[in-house]
Amino acid sequence: MPRNEQIKKVLVIGSGPIVIGQAAEFDYAGAQACLSLREEGVEIVLVNNNPATIMTDQQMADKVYLEPLTVDSLRRIIAKERPDGLLPTLGGQTGLNLAVSLAEAGILAEYNVQLLGTPLEAIKKGEDRELFKQLMQQIGEPVPESATVESVEAAVSFAASIGYPVIVRPAYTLGGAGGGIADDEASLRRVAAGGIAASPIGQVLIERSVKGWKEIEYEVMRDANNTCIIVCNMENIDPVGIHTGDSIVVAPSQTLTDRQYQMLRSVSVKVIRALGVVGGCNIQFALDPASDRYYLIEVNPRVSRSSALASKATGYPIARIAAKLALGYRLDEVINPITGYTYASFEPALDYVVVKIPRWPFDKFPLADRLLGTQMKATGEVMAIGRNLEAALLKAVRSLELGWTHLFRPDLAGKTREQLLQALREATDVRLFALAEAIRTGFTEEELARATGIDPFYLRSLARIVSLERELAACGWEEMPEELLREAKHRGFADKTIAELTGVSVETVRARRAALGLKPVYKIVDTCAAEFEAQTPYYYSAWQGSDEVAEIAKRKVLVLGSGPIRIGQGIEFDYCSVHAAKALQAEGIAAIVVNNNPETVSTDYETADHLYFEPLTVEDVLHVAEREQVEGVIVQFGGQTAINLAEPLAEAGLTILGTPLASIHLAEDRELFYGMLRELEIPHIPGAGVTSKEEALRIADEIGYPVLLRPSYVIGGQGMVVVRSAAEMEGVIDGWLTDKQGQSFFPLLVDKYVPGMEVEVDAVCDGENVLIPGIYEHVEKAGIHSGDSMALFPAPTLSAGQKATLVSYTERIARKLQAVGLINIQFVVSGGVIYVLEVNPRASRTVPITSKVTGIPMVQLAIRAQLGEKLAAMGYGTGLLDDIPFAVVKAPVFSTVKLSGVDPVLGPEMKSTGEVLGLGRTIHEAAAKAFRFKDQAVPSMEPGDCLFLSLAEPHKSEFFPELKVLQEKGVRFVATPGTARWLRAHGAEVVAEAADEKELQLLLQTTTISLALVTATVGNKQGRRGFALRSLALQKGIPLFTALETFALYVQSLLAKERDGHGDCQDIGTLSSRSAV
Repeated sequence: MPRNEQIKKVLVIGSGPIVIGQAAEFDYAGAQACLSLREEGVEIVLVNNNPATIMTDQQMADKVYLEPLTVDSLRRIIAKERPDGLLPTLGGQTGLNLAVSLAEAGILAEYNVQLLGTPLEAIKKGEDRELFKQLMQQIGEPVPESATVESVEAAVSFAASIGYPVIVRPAYTLGGAGGGIADDEASLRRVAAGGIAASPIGQVLIERSVKGWKEIEYEVMRDANNTCIIVCNMENIDPVGIHTGDSIVVAPSQTLTDRQYQMLRSVSVKVIRALGVVGGCNIQFALDPASDRYYLIEVNPRVSRSSALASKATGYPIARIAAKLALGYRLDEVINPITGYTYASFEPALDYVVVKIPRWPFDKFPLADRLLGTQMKATGEVMAIGRNLEAALLKAVRSLELGWTHLFRPDLAGKTREQLLQALREATDVRLFALAEAIRTGFTEEELARATGIDPFYLRSLARIVSLERELAACGWEEMPEELLREAKHRGFADKTIAELTGVSVETVRARRAALGLKPVYKIVDTCAAEFEAQTPYYYSAWQGSDEVAEIAKRKVLVLGSGPIRIGQGIEFDYCSVHAAKALQAEGIAAIVVNNNPETVSTDYETADHLYFEPLTVEDVLHVAEREQVEGVIVQFGGQTAINLAEPLAEAGLTILGTPLASIHLAEDRELFYGMLRELEIPHIPGAGVTSKEEALRIADEIGYPVLLRPSYVIGGQGMVVVRSAAEMEGVIDGWLTDKQGQSFFPLLVDKYVPGMEVEVDAVCDGENVLIPGIYEHVEKAGIHSGDSMALFPAPTLSAGQKATLVSYTERIARKLQAVGLINIQFVVSGGVIYVLEVNPRASRTVPITSKVTGIPMVQLAIRAQLGEKLAAMGYGTGLLDDIPFAVVKAPVFSTVKLSGVDPVLGPEMKSTGEVLGLGRTIHEAAAKAFRFKDQAVPSMEPGDCLFLSLAEPHKSEFFPELKVLQEKGVRFVATPGTARWLRAHGAEVVAEAADEKELQLLLQTTTISLALVTATVGNKQGRRGFALRSLALQKGIPLFTALETFALYVQSLLAKERDGHGDCQDIGTLSSRSAV
């Protein structure tokens, strides 16, 4: 049937900030959907408050609202824009839940807005655990024995009737939030309480555990004509019991018989038809490894994380086609853009193997609980494509950027058999490496399968890798036959691994390969296993067969992506990579992109002239550069990943475009950096670079405690810590050395800790002049990582003289570095002095924000500068531009609740996973929107509401202004004993005291606490009271503040909201319109 012509204007709801369980896959899905709708001439209104995404670029939609994702905010936007339809299934769980809320509140009916694609009833049947169970029973499909409950007592009663273990699955949540496996009543009470609190409808499913069965996923498409196709099926290497987002996944499935594959395929079609989903749907099965028995365990009636993976694995653009189906098209009416002439009803076929490995944050948080279960902990993922499983697996390992190029970790090599057995039984981020080590030490296949529940097929693949290692090591370099070297490369071994196994240098291996003519070929991802010719330039490497790369007869430049999303290096760098590719194309230059993140827009087949899904290592990047004969490499937009590759790529003969390599080194090496600042007569924080613990102690004694330890060449402040004594310093450094990370943390900068006001500048440079669109002012004092700070733009409290000094310092530093492209500089204002804190010769996480709110296309201008154009010729001016006429507040968003053992207190090491923007006429209006970026984010604190307080001694007097305001509002106080005494001394009534987390736990049974402020004396110390109190607040879903400055802004925003209501919603295009001068 033709498209619904009545739909002329569509509202698209985004997924909001990046959190664990809901990451960049929805930026990709939303961007795809907007492009698809645009092709149909539909006017698009987009609502999403994540500023770091491509999805919220002005060119993606006719109107982009960076407004709170709340029912009230969306009601205002719907009333203003009057869309004909709402597309709810491309914004993750956030978008889906909001669509349901808008429908149930009568808002869609009131404004005659049609829910497009999947009907509301289908959404409810897929998301509501009880409705889903009833539907499966109606169509005769098995689900694990279960009961839907809304109280802990009901959960305990049902579990007693079926026996333990049981799985707790909250309704309408993402990433398994609030769920888990309970082995006994005590653990069930804890998990069920958390699950009920996490569910927007207070509902959880208590389900018989099928832990240990195979987990199989099918990605299905259906149109309104009831035509269905299977896009892809995927198999989790890890058995049921681990969230699929934390599982290693292979596509297509490798261990199913044809009978099993066809059986589950038929069931998938039956289920999507019964639900009535229109578009994409992810269906998850548990399959008995010893028979054909199966259970349906979950259905996502929307585009999901697995949809993004399936799209990139097959090349089939699920979100793009789902948007067409939502407009009324049938699958056999939509052209598959990959081939250009087959239809979307044609099922993809794969002639390669795809492996996804999650990227966990445990390298940043070594004290976090690494045990994996039904609640997701990964922040991102990598994907690799190979002609065999071993090659894809080893490529994926290299892509993780954990310092390992192979399935070998030195810290596992000395483990005893019992220690390895324990590492196999516990599902953690280390288990894959432990499996390889166990094979090396003689574990049998049966022992491994029994300990892990992993299918022997995958264990044999790991055994082939280990066997090949032994062959290489035993043969030696001089005697190695050409066939063995070819086999090693075919199976995914890196040159570095071969060199280490044979005792030669990487250069020696590379030279021999060159002499033999042994180099990779590149195969195209075409959705059809070469049955039809593909038009998309989307490639992966192999070491056999013919090369399929289409030649490009023009200038070519390589853009390095940023790899997997992790804390400290998120989606903002993908934004920059995409804009870099588009800017090169605008200049008539072919953009060649290398990246390995399946969630992002940069790995969409339309982003670049040629896209290579490859690890971001020196060897893999060099292979691509040599195949394409690029004239240069751009490293500024791929975060620290790309910057760290600059030197070895230059040494290999590639031209690094933009800021000279020597200048990058000058900015990254702290000792050289401080020498440069002294030469420029620019103040810097007292400190020095050191290469040993003894040096660190000596420098700290000279400059005085507290000091900030700051490693070189890291992202997200990894390893940064404030220490207050020599004993504490020794403990921190000894801990690093014990973890065998000593080399990666030296050279180490020991800085005097100066708690002043931090300000931040992003600038475009051409080697001579700079363009500064604006200056950010951080809310929290210096010492809090910039990524975890709230930031105000334009800086509201800086004087004209201070701004002039900041501009002068920026210009002098940029000229000295001969910076070309982007540069980010962080300053500290303290005691009338402006100190330079840090210079990043690359894109920063604030570049997307600056670009969107000012209208200055920073990445495009940086590319033009790197190609030789001067700022004066670009038409945007130089120096510091005039302030924008509205206020912007950037607020970090945290996923710490998913990471048991991580203190949520703010500090020098970054912990946030995402960010939101608030826009308003005033800073306080913008801040109010940032604090209430979603429903139930932070309460308004009405009279009678309870605030829990635990203030470190130095913070009590600073809290006095907020105390007075809260008293006047009628807020009640619960506090720890010391804070309670201080409150009473200042005339405040304390309704209850809690000396520790146990007393607070008891108190919460009778008292509702709306908000908590728990500051730190030390911070990040397990076993201390503050750590326990903060952790408990998070577990109980109580909004938590840990910095006084943040809380003060929150209180000010409450007062401002009471005065003017903060009801205005403006699209960013209207707010930020600024033409070239």
